[in-house]
Amino acid sequence: MGIFERYLSVWVGLSIVAGVLLGNWFPSAFAAVAALEYAHVNLVIALFIWVMIYPMMVQIDFSAVKDVGKSPKGLLLTLTINWLIKPFTMALLGWLFFKGLFADLVDAQTAGEYIAGMILLGVAPCTAMVFVWSQLTKGDPNYTLVQVSVNDIIMVFLFAPLCALLLGVSDIQVPWETLLLSVVLYVVLPLLAGVITRKRLEARQDPHALPMLLAKLKPWSVIGLLATVVLLFGFQAQTILSQPQNILLIAIPLIIQSYGIFILTYFLARKLKLNHAVAAPASMIGTSNFFELAVAVAISLFGLHSGAALATVVGVLVEVPVMLSLVYFANRTRHWFES
Repeated sequence: MGIFERYLSVWVGLSIVAGVLLGNWFPSAFAAVAALEYAHVNLVIALFIWVMIYPMMVQIDFSAVKDVGKSPKGLLLTLTINWLIKPFTMALLGWLFFKGLFADLVDAQTAGEYIAGMILLGVAPCTAMVFVWSQLTKGDPNYTLVQVSVNDIIMVFLFAPLCALLLGVSDIQVPWETLLLSVVLYVVLPLLAGVITRKRLEARQDPHALPMLLAKLKPWSVIGLLATVVLLFGFQAQTILSQPQNILLIAIPLIIQSYGIFILTYFLARKLKLNHAVAAPASMIGTSNFFELAVAVAISLFGLHSGAALATVVGVLVEVPVMLSLVYFANRTRHWFES
């Protein structure tokens, strides 16, 4: 492992601090970058995420993708967690904390909006960042691609009905531009680039060509992650500093949800005797969220400055540190899945 990978948690911590400080010192600069978006997808962050996941896309061997169907248990586990468990546990935790434990700390309307924002996160499983977490846990890139792709297809049909059910709102307008653009930017384009790159490398008939390229790309992948963290925390720096108590109140149930879903998925993966290369990404997919979609729906339903929008933003801020801790745990427990 290089210095970037070995001390990744340190670099991420420093990036979080840098993002908050820079966002507070140069708010206009970060506002200008934040404005570079289309359909609620920030194009600069999209570029950095593209840099992060491109190396994994190069590793995908389409001749092996068809073999995923021979071991469907990992895929079924992912779908069960994402669509039959996670949305409902998120709603339950939101209600427990903001209608119960934190009821005296937040007014009823704001509490309801916080719960709504949490639900939107729970109904939007991750599309892009999961490729990063899979790569960091040495996940099977072919299996991860299939898991994400099937998730995205199901999300097209189930996102609106589940939101309507859990939010009690009869007319959910799905921001199709956000959903489709994100899938194209985060999955389709880097996948095509990876396929083309791999084909050209294979045409050389040099067995060392692919490993050499991946070794060169790996530091750039981490740099893309760190740059994304700086921007995400820089965009919300003033909110973090002006509403620290509210940020903390929202973060507590979100963190509990994240670790709880991971533990459940990881436990079931072990019981199902999945390979670690499938079990770790499956657990990461169930834990992380498609935050662009959640933020877009929160803004359209409740407004830019609503509690729901704030809750989805806190989900963004919480995700990276939590997921890195889970990557560390998954890597340390790889031997649990050895036969």
